[in-house]
Amino acid sequence: MFPHAFCTNAHLLIGIASDRACTAPSWLACPLLHQNMTPHHHVLAPINFKYIVLSCLIFSLLRTIDSSAQEPAKKTEFINPMAIPLDLSGNFMEPRSNHFHSGLDMRTQGREGVPVRAVAAGWVSRIKISPWGYGKAVYIDHPNGHTSVYGHLQQLTGLVGNACTEAQYRMKDFGIDWTPEKGSIPVKQGEVIGLSGNTGSSGGPHLHFELRNTASQHALDPQAMGIQVPDKTPPEILGVRLYPLTDSSRVGPYPPKAVGHPSQGGAGSYGLKPGDIPTAYGTVGLALHTFDRYDGMAAKFGVRRIELFVDSVAMFSTRFDAVDFNTNRYCNAHMDHALYKGNKMEYHRCYRLPNNKLRIYGKEEAQGRIALRPGKDHHVRFKVTDTNGNVSTLTFMLRGATAEASRSWGGDVPDGSLFRYDTENVLSEDGVSLTLPAMALYDDTYVGYERKAAPAKAIAPLHVLHDPLVPIHSNSTLRIEVPDLKEEWRSKALIVSMNDKASAVGGTYADGAITAQVRSFGSYTVMLDTVPPVIKNADLRADMSGRSSFTLKVTDDLSGIGNWKATLDGNWILMEYEPKTNSLTHTFDSHTQAPGKKIFKLEVKDERGNTSSYELVFTH
Repeated sequence: MFPHAFCTNAHLLIGIASDRACTAPSWLACPLLHQNMTPHHHVLAPINFKYIVLSCLIFSLLRTIDSSAQEPAKKTEFINPMAIPLDLSGNFMEPRSNHFHSGLDMRTQGREGVPVRAVAAGWVSRIKISPWGYGKAVYIDHPNGHTSVYGHLQQLTGLVGNACTEAQYRMKDFGIDWTPEKGSIPVKQGEVIGLSGNTGSSGGPHLHFELRNTASQHALDPQAMGIQVPDKTPPEILGVRLYPLTDSSRVGPYPPKAVGHPSQGGAGSYGLKPGDIPTAYGTVGLALHTFDRYDGMAAKFGVRRIELFVDSVAMFSTRFDAVDFNTNRYCNAHMDHALYKGNKMEYHRCYRLPNNKLRIYGKEEAQGRIALRPGKDHHVRFKVTDTNGNVSTLTFMLRGATAEASRSWGGDVPDGSLFRYDTENVLSEDGVSLTLPAMALYDDTYVGYERKAAPAKAIAPLHVLHDPLVPIHSNSTLRIEVPDLKEEWRSKALIVSMNDKASAVGGTYADGAITAQVRSFGSYTVMLDTVPPVIKNADLRADMSGRSSFTLKVTDDLSGIGNWKATLDGNWILMEYEPKTNSLTHTFDSHTQAPGKKIFKLEVKDERGNTSSYELVFTH
């Protein structure tokens, strides 16, 4: 029999051989020793010591190799991308229209032009320039397996900016999505790569910042990766809703003028108003209206975790830890989409709709399906945690009603045809058809239709296809008939959405109809766009001496700006399109800054092919 000290020395030898410190008890750390000893007595049975040492050395080596394969690389210490106080307008995975937010929106003190720094050393792996989305964006890969993303930049600077401009000239396009050769554009931590701006689909000056797993391109929470946002404020809980989950289930009425059961309380502890006991019959699911706030910041933010317990049993949980861009649109299935879009309420479903492929949920057996017993009260507790670990709870009683009592509640009578979420569905009416592929809906839905008179300037009736507050996940084919359309107008016709205002959808003409892809219900018609874009000179002068740039305004009345081409003396030049200001701007660069007389020409086409041109001779 070997004493425990002898075993410990053997394990120390293993630790030295693997160049790793041994801190765990030897009988626990080495299973080959463990199988011959009891943890209570720490005694080895008589075996060959050479066999022990050799076996444990092999085991230690294999464990080291396995650990190096599974454990992530050592994290780089990320710095703040801007040298100004951190002030957020949006956080990671807060719900947005059709998606969860994939990063942090950092305010820039109401201005553009704040230097933006690489948060760690690495190399530029992607430059994407577009009038939409992230606008001007830079992606940097880091040796530790992460990628940082910087969006809505006003401009790219230094070597990064020069490389971007040269790529645009090579491709002869303002909008590029370029992947430089690995390591060809290295950056140091703290190096300024651009200036903050308001480009793309941005609603005001800010920096959109992301951290991603480079291999999967899943977005991660920057706060969990070292970007610190001090916060001791717990999440706010505003209310709870009930949803019937079977054909026979019913939920009781809400308090007057309410869309849910409002909560009351604060400082992390919430309940419902006195006497308010939610009541339902059958199997139901719950949704929680909750959001977070940071210390000293006015905006509403997303929470990090939601847990639901019924009678002390874990029923459902959600963790907002990573964004998979391939499934991000299923945010529409997680949120109560109608209340989010129509009422700006963040009701998180704590059960899963049938067509919800998000991987953010726990493995609780019930998956949020609460089977109520008639006449029984159930104790419900929600626990909500924010990124910094602050916790709020909501507790209340949920009562099971009898079938007889539930029949007195009334309810809405479904209108329209029942569309099953897992099959193809076609809404076909006189002059219009909408084909939804299987899995385009998140749940079975009754879909209605109404035909109205043609709006002003339309050449087809207004087809009201169900309700725009009901989400569609994937592209669906909309076909509107215009049988008497003259041949010369067919290329100018397009489908137009009339939900809030006239918004071009597009489409192509064939066999007496216009066909386009749509991803929302709503009101649609057909209009003609025969008017070319309008070009107005903003500040281009005959004498441009000492000037660094010039701008022209471009507008279109319906289909929108499609493409443009600008030349100086017949050579393509870069003009940046900013749709928020309807402007095309050229900044003199290495291709255009030479002095002398120049002939400037600009041609602009809209999406229906209508063309306008402008020409001016100037001296620079």
